[in-house]
Amino acid sequence: MPLIDIQNVTKVYKMGDVEVHALRGVSLAIEEGEMVAIMGPSGSGKSTLMNIMGCLDQPSSGSYQLDGVDVGSLNDDQLAAIRNRKVGFVFQQYMLLQRTDALRNVEMPLLYGDGHDRTTRARAALEAVGMGERLHHKPNELSGGQQQRVAIARALVTNPRIIMADEPTGALDSTTGEEIMAIFERLNREQGMTIILVTHEPDIAAHARRIIHVRDGHIAEDIPRAVAAVPA
Repeated sequence: MPLIDIQNVTKVYKMGDVEVHALRGVSLAIEEGEMVAIMGPSGSGKSTLMNIMGCLDQPSSGSYQLDGVDVGSLNDDQLAAIRNRKVGFVFQQYMLLQRTDALRNVEMPLLYGDGHDRTTRARAALEAVGMGERLHHKPNELSGGQQQRVAIARALVTNPRIIMADEPTGALDSTTGEEIMAIFERLNREQGMTIILVTHEPDIAAHARRIIHVRDGHIAEDIPRAVAAVPA
């Protein structure tokens, strides 16, 4: 069974009397251990697709199974629990608490689940991304790349099955972006972690082993990186 199994999923947002069809019958399977890039222009539906895969949103129709669990049957508390256990999120703008140091930022997800050895686990996650010497630095004392490393450590600290990253290098220069992508590649290669990237940058998508192009709410292409043509 695939880790992610989406069948004929639609998503419709109602804005007054207007219906916006963000996804139009998407079917997709992602196996455990894959590193996948989802690409598409603004408004294509790629972020909506990631939000559904990450249990941040639910489809209007169709089915979604995450690790064998029918997500559509879950209530809000159950969705929150599955997010905390199975998915780690990384965002473009880091989403760190500005008055809190790196160690406490990384501990935050553990406040809502298994809090055993919070500090030990947070320290280990920071050390894993090269931030072991910046434990007590606040975000305004860190560079953009360092803040994104803290955000990755926060995503890792719950030992999730999947890391979902939405434009993780969008606020970084190209050199720092490559350093961040090297972390994702190492997590995928050495730990077998499933990595799903949403990006519009061809250079970032090129790090994935599979590229899915979304256009107008449909999957336009789904091809392995070995033969994928990444648009400029």
